[in-house]
Amino acid sequence: MAAEIVCAATGVINPLLGKLTQLVGEEYKKLSGVRKQASFLKAELSAMQALLDRLELMDKLDSSTKDWRDYVREMSYDMENCIDDYIHDLEGAAGKPGFVRKMAQRLRRLGRRHQIANRIEELKVLAADANSRRERYKFNDCIHSSSEDVVVDPRLSAMYTEAAGLVGIDEPREELVRKLSESEKMIKVVSIVGFGGLGKTTLAKQVYDQIGGQFQCKAFVSVSQRPDMASLLSHLQLKLGVEEYSRAHQVGQGDIIDSIREYLKHKRYLIVVDDLWDQPAWNIIRCVFPEGDNGGTVIVTTRVEDVAYRACHDLHGHVYRMKPLGIKESERLFFNRVFRSEDSGCASQYAEVSAQILKKCGGLPLAIITIASLLETHQARSRSDWERIANSLGSNFAADPTLEGMRNILNLSYIHLPPRLRVCFLYLGLYPEDREVERDDLARQWVAEGFISSVSGLDLEDVAKSYFNELINRSMIQPGRVRDGEVFSCRVHDMMLDLILRKCAEVNFLNAAYSYAEMEGMHTCKYKVRRLSLNLRAGGASATPGSTLATSLSQVRSFAQFGKSIYPPPVEYFKHIRVLVFKVAGSWTTNLTAIGHLFQLRYLKFSAYSVELPAEIRGLVHLNTLEMECESVARISPDIVHLPNLFHLTLPSNMGLPEGMRNMTSLRTLDCSNMLESSPEDIKGLGELTNLRELSICLSRLFIYSPLVVEGVDALVSSIGKLRELRHLDLHYGGQRYGGQLESLADPPPLIEEINLPRWKFLRVPKWIGELSCLRFLSLRIAHASTDEVRLLGELPCLIYASFCVLCVPNDMVVIGDGSFPVLEKLSFVSPWNIMEFLVFQAGAMPKLRLLALEVQLQQWGGVTPAGMHHLLGLQHVSVRIKRTDDEIGGQGERVLPDVECLFRNALQAHPRQPTLVVFK
Repeated sequence: MAAEIVCAATGVINPLLGKLTQLVGEEYKKLSGVRKQASFLKAELSAMQALLDRLELMDKLDSSTKDWRDYVREMSYDMENCIDDYIHDLEGAAGKPGFVRKMAQRLRRLGRRHQIANRIEELKVLAADANSRRERYKFNDCIHSSSEDVVVDPRLSAMYTEAAGLVGIDEPREELVRKLSESEKMIKVVSIVGFGGLGKTTLAKQVYDQIGGQFQCKAFVSVSQRPDMASLLSHLQLKLGVEEYSRAHQVGQGDIIDSIREYLKHKRYLIVVDDLWDQPAWNIIRCVFPEGDNGGTVIVTTRVEDVAYRACHDLHGHVYRMKPLGIKESERLFFNRVFRSEDSGCASQYAEVSAQILKKCGGLPLAIITIASLLETHQARSRSDWERIANSLGSNFAADPTLEGMRNILNLSYIHLPPRLRVCFLYLGLYPEDREVERDDLARQWVAEGFISSVSGLDLEDVAKSYFNELINRSMIQPGRVRDGEVFSCRVHDMMLDLILRKCAEVNFLNAAYSYAEMEGMHTCKYKVRRLSLNLRAGGASATPGSTLATSLSQVRSFAQFGKSIYPPPVEYFKHIRVLVFKVAGSWTTNLTAIGHLFQLRYLKFSAYSVELPAEIRGLVHLNTLEMECESVARISPDIVHLPNLFHLTLPSNMGLPEGMRNMTSLRTLDCSNMLESSPEDIKGLGELTNLRELSICLSRLFIYSPLVVEGVDALVSSIGKLRELRHLDLHYGGQRYGGQLESLADPPPLIEEINLPRWKFLRVPKWIGELSCLRFLSLRIAHASTDEVRLLGELPCLIYASFCVLCVPNDMVVIGDGSFPVLEKLSFVSPWNIMEFLVFQAGAMPKLRLLALEVQLQQWGGVTPAGMHHLLGLQHVSVRIKRTDDEIGGQGERVLPDVECLFRNALQAHPRQPTLVVFK
């Protein structure tokens, strides 16, 4: 089946047509009157759909066309809500379609069916009127041939930029490194200031990565325009590894500042404060830096000159003003993006028009990358295509580098998005500025909202992930966390977020509020609020929700709340909500007992200190995702095991597996961080979850070894062997015994791609791992390593990443031979002993290895490096982490550090590719 278009203007037309088809279907044949009306509505809406899809491709519409589009959009929302109510009443809260006839008879007696049928009749009149207006005003005539079809990039794999591929970054990076290396004692600060889109964050990150190994602790934190300072400081505390780390809702700002100052007092630290907007925020952050001569280093990025100079004045630093790229650098970046080549000669026919485009981009990397990605993904291969895009850029941006000019450039990429991607792109407005957004969260939310159209043979979530990758490819969002070329999270540039929120306002797609007062005021808006992001900043958290909320929120489909508030999300006002997300700070219990009536809820994720859920949730028959990230849940209904469509479940940290776990056969992913709270019977029940693809289990945060633990672990291992569809296995086990039953697993899941066993100790490499032909990622902790065991793993045909922790000194050399690990790209070796002096790489081993990560125990170091590193012909990077005891810090061990680095550099001199070396001390 061809994928249908879902776009912001059509709103819910495609999901609505699906529901009308359901009403016309066999299941509802007894409801002849409603079936007739549903059939009429389906015909009317289908006639409008094609026009709406074409209107979505146009950037500018006349007022009458725009009014008609908005009218149909809002009417479609109301129609779907009405039909949802109707189907819900027919099937009952338990969602059992088999009772349709019985419930229909009951509704006739109560008059409910008549009431809803009348409402559908009203909607029928509205639909007929909308189609009449379409024909009367000939809206089709306003569509010109200039609206082109957008060719989708066929490469749906995520693309990310290596440091070596960045253009124009080398010189400023080296200048900043030089400035920060001038003194080793005094606290130093560099403020990077410049217009949005110049690459300030990219530059700061490059410096951070290059010099980070010289510091005892480091952190990179983003501030944004509306920061929650308590959460920001708490996040900084966590990033630095402060042992006294506590969540922001448990301690005040002053306590967190004191703990960070004390922690940093005698350490060399590196902290990047990214995207700083005002002095009040800096005045708070400044307090965490202790005075002294410990060599602390701070990098600040900001658009505001006064903020940059204030930071440098406080800490006696330097201001570095970012400059636009020069002509040659702009050309390199542009052509490297469009043609995957720095050689602009391959595009000589485009020289004149590309010069026009680059002039209008004004040397801003964000603008250049955005337009280049548009040309590359749009496959504009004729000169006329390029000229049309150049003319679309409007006035000369280089002469007038204003925010409005930048918006014009970004808007061009937006209007060239295929409609199916536009709605997904706009949905990112749900998240606050500088937020890292998880790919899987977005994919599941898009599916819950009905934005993803089915493609034959593909799961909806897989289709959604391909949409995410396309947005990455088009540079509409920036890659966040990347592993093995796959992007698992993203960030939205603040200028792109500005564009998103403006577009959302134009088509009434999503509203953003920053206080309860703003949220309540939305009842005066021209259109009903359909999606809402509430980002509570300082001053907005203490306001009391008022009585107008019911009017403002009754039609909301997605709601997200972030920040600190004593009030829970106002779920009692929601009726048609599909997606509910909230992340709140505060040491109180959040009451969510009202969610039991949200019969359309499909996605629920919350992060809070403690949450109270309803006594019964059986009515949430559409719920696909339930993620509970909190210290505790007061209670969870035992009928959770009977939710028929629950695919993804993350349990809170105080909870074991639900009783009756074996009934949850719809589950695809399961995350339980306290399995020891579960009975052995429920652990055995995991083996009945035949659809499970991802399993993440932690025995307990406080591990206590006992016979009951042994029984539970053995039951878990027995269940794992029955999960034939399992792809990802993540087990955290802090026991003192070795692998036990898991070491001799008789029949492992054959399709497994990832095994992460960072704390599960094995005597030797389990033989069953050598049978996993699909395995791509492996993290293993073993007592002994030998050539034979390495050979067993080296025969795995798909292994891309391997991480080994070896607990004992090998009895002999560990030889990695010719042809072993044919596709391995990253290898990490860690040991409390210096196993590297036993490692030997033979010619032909690991031909595709790019990154080799090693750990040196300074106390055990024998003055040697692994033999044969020059045989690793694909090697590009080597990282060495030097582990020291407290006695070695500042003592004799400190004088040995240069010898370690020098020895590795000398060893790599023999390598034909001259890999880069980074030493973390």
